[in-house]
Amino acid sequence: MAELQTATLAAGCFWCVEAIFDALEGVEDVVSGYTGGHTENPTYSQVCSETTGHAEAIQIRFDPEIISYEDLLRIFFTTHDPTTLNRQGNDIGTSYRSGIFYHDEDQRASAEKIRGEISAEGLYDDPIVTEITAFDRFWPAEDYHQEYFDNNPNQPYCAAVVGPKVAKFRQRYASRLKK
Repeated sequence: MAELQTATLAAGCFWCVEAIFDALEGVEDVVSGYTGGHTENPTYSQVCSETTGHAEAIQIRFDPEIISYEDLLRIFFTTHDPTTLNRQGNDIGTSYRSGIFYHDEDQRASAEKIRGEISAEGLYDDPIVTEITAFDRFWPAEDYHQEYFDNNPNQPYCAAVVGPKVAKFRQRYASRLKK
């Protein structure tokens, strides 16, 4: 196994995003949390108040010999709406923004390349507004947010929003799922 690498992505509610990326072959771990803000060790309540500057995000540990960073980004861009500023569906605010928080210059270059390719493919009618920002700090969310969808599939938000999104992802990327 290659040395694991880290990717930090924001694509709206972290319950959806974690459930998607956790199912991918080559992904060793996904942690829900907060990044991109100015408050030290923020809580969910603080982030939801829109006063911390943080985005709900996930941090992915992955094996680049099994799944590349660029493949993670392609999946990222096709499993949320990267054209809505500070919004994913009914979740509105800067904490739900679309963002790639790169850990080094190679990741920055890959993020810009893949964002450009997705834009050129014309998958979306509107321009992509995903921010590409240098990674600074990541704060893991409270324990009850980890593996939230797996632990709460019948919770109303999970049943109405996360479940259908995960089902669509699993159908589209069936060949990339963990066995």
